[in-house]
Amino acid sequence: MSTQINASVQLGTIGVEEVLGEGGTPKTPRRRSIEARRPSGRRTATRALLNTAAVIVFLCSVFPVYWMINMSLTPPNKIISRSPSLVPLELTWQNYVTAWTREAAPGQTDFPHGLMTSSIVTVGVLIVTLLFAFLASIAVARFHFKGRRGFIISVLVIQMIPGEAMMFTLYGMIDDWRLMNTMLGLGIVYVAAVIPFTIWTLRGFVAGVPADLEEAAMIDGCTKSQAFRRVTFPLLAPGLVATGIFAFIQAWNEFTMALLLMKGYNLTLPTWLNSFQSATEATNWGAVMAGATLISIPVVIFFLIVQGRMTGGLVAGAVKG
Repeated sequence: MSTQINASVQLGTIGVEEVLGEGGTPKTPRRRSIEARRPSGRRTATRALLNTAAVIVFLCSVFPVYWMINMSLTPPNKIISRSPSLVPLELTWQNYVTAWTREAAPGQTDFPHGLMTSSIVTVGVLIVTLLFAFLASIAVARFHFKGRRGFIISVLVIQMIPGEAMMFTLYGMIDDWRLMNTMLGLGIVYVAAVIPFTIWTLRGFVAGVPADLEEAAMIDGCTKSQAFRRVTFPLLAPGLVATGIFAFIQAWNEFTMALLLMKGYNLTLPTWLNSFQSATEATNWGAVMAGATLISIPVVIFFLIVQGRMTGGLVAGAVKG
């Protein structure tokens, strides 16, 4: 009996059936062989195939961005060539100087003015969209009222309507309101285009947070507003960031309505970049690529900031929940 107990103590977590054989005699524990722990050939081949596919997708996604930067640093006389170089051997910053100082047309906007217009419109659209969509998503997800199902269906249907189908209607409305060629008028159009998707997305995040968490916090002594601010809002922060990214991209990259409603010194960056193509003179592709790179820099900075905020929101929400 002492032999059985000593064997069990030494083997720790090994089961009794592995320690004692038939009749209570000590038994050598079974151990998995090293060969059994190694991944099978099929699993290794599948993993290698998936890794290869991921690398191919990554290269296909990154190469256009790399080629844009490469062309922006290449002299204009070297860009149009039968044998383009994958690596810029002759670096030049003249393309960036040209893009920074070039006007869309005589008396129209240049890059600094376009950057200011795009930044003001985008930030305004982002704040207004998140505010209204957040309140609407809470109302739709937490409260039951008459017409709730119809409202949700209408929000979903509105997303299916292409913006070009309402282009002339929006143009007439903005013109009647005397908001043509104003950042306010363009911002109203952007908010109307972005807010349905934002409401639909945030509704899923709000519905995924149980209302019992707020009730438990109120039982612990929190008020309704304190329970929402300390418990619910941190859990919804990742959803706000995700929908905010979509609103930012839509407002920053939108081209059609900005081209229709804006002119002069109020052009946004996409419409300013479109002015590089001319029917009367050759296109300066180096300046075009430099301008596209300059437009991409604020987006990259925004994503670098938001990425950390999104991770922090996820961790904070998980801890507080």
